[in-house]
Amino acid sequence: MDFDLIREVAIPAETKIVLLVMDGLGGLPDPQTGRTEMETARIPNLDRVVQEGICGMIYHVGIGITPGSGPGHLALFGYDPLHYRIGRGALEAVGIDFDLGPQDVAARGNFCTVDDGGLVVDRRAGRIDSDTCARLCAELRTIELPGAELFVEPVREHRFLLVLRGDGLSDALSETDPQQVGVPPVEVAARVPEAQTTAGLVSTFVARARDRLRQHHPANMVLLRGFARWPDLPSFPEVLGLRAAAIAFYPMYRGLAKLVGMTALPTGPSLSDSLAALREHWGQFDFFFVHYKATDSTGEDGNFQAKVAKLEEVDAIIPELLTLKPDVIMVTGDHSTPSTYRGHSWHPVPFALRSRWCQPDRAEAFNERDCQRGSLGLFAAAEIMPLAMAHADRFTKYGA
Repeated sequence: MDFDLIREVAIPAETKIVLLVMDGLGGLPDPQTGRTEMETARIPNLDRVVQEGICGMIYHVGIGITPGSGPGHLALFGYDPLHYRIGRGALEAVGIDFDLGPQDVAARGNFCTVDDGGLVVDRRAGRIDSDTCARLCAELRTIELPGAELFVEPVREHRFLLVLRGDGLSDALSETDPQQVGVPPVEVAARVPEAQTTAGLVSTFVARARDRLRQHHPANMVLLRGFARWPDLPSFPEVLGLRAAAIAFYPMYRGLAKLVGMTALPTGPSLSDSLAALREHWGQFDFFFVHYKATDSTGEDGNFQAKVAKLEEVDAIIPELLTLKPDVIMVTGDHSTPSTYRGHSWHPVPFALRSRWCQPDRAEAFNERDCQRGSLGLFAAAEIMPLAMAHADRFTKYGA
């Protein structure tokens, strides 16, 4: 978005906008059937959103660039992720309500499994339960580092937060997560000379964590990603003139929403929890970001049929969501996570928008092939919020 232009044309209204984000939505054809997860799933209610609206395919960072979840969501909220960069550590910190100071350096951590040769065999340690994560974090919290205060906080399952607090720290560090198995964790490196001291502190933490965790199989090592400070971002509610709320169970997505100025509403892990939060707070906000994680985790696990089932679970709640009569509903994802690829990919993601002002296009189903036929074509994810504002009667004309 051009924030100055948006401020100029945005006007108050009583309309409601819902952005439903299925994390890792897009997929690739199954070699046996030739159909993607979305084409395989029975999703008649999502198909109806397409039939009554407009659709297309979106990219989040650039053609051929695989987005992380942070840049993917930033783009959906209208921010250019190449200009506004948020490290995953800051997202995790804010997501669990950690009081991140302006000079703190935060990182998102994974407990992982390494073999006797030090090679990563599971980047998520079998997705250990949250109680085990909390117990291991308490063990790592006893590590002492020279010249810095250390915080290690549990997030959820295998995820934890690492924060360093002290003078002269830098977040210009490489990650230790190799993003693949069969290789050792990567040694942290300073990206600028001023970060050498911080890199040394992180290396010390990793080495001492390895010693503490040696007997805690499967969580016998740590991987660190997304070193970051608190970012400076324009306020989403202020720019768009919206009372904005986020309904997201996972801390990282709550954190991102809070960093752009949304109110993170309390919710549980299920879709019914999300619907309950939406109903309870419907009169208090103009914009709702609703996040659903399971489509991504099943894709990362390479479980094609499980991802199909999760798509069908989302489809089942669409009628109840529509009973709230949102003036605009948008359905999309923050990136593709094909089950056959087992990770984030660069492929464009289906997008659909329904409002009373739509001129429906030729697409009939909510999937990759049909959305490629949609009237919106292939476009940048950062353009969906201006589309939503226009369809919600929240823009005045530009110029005389």
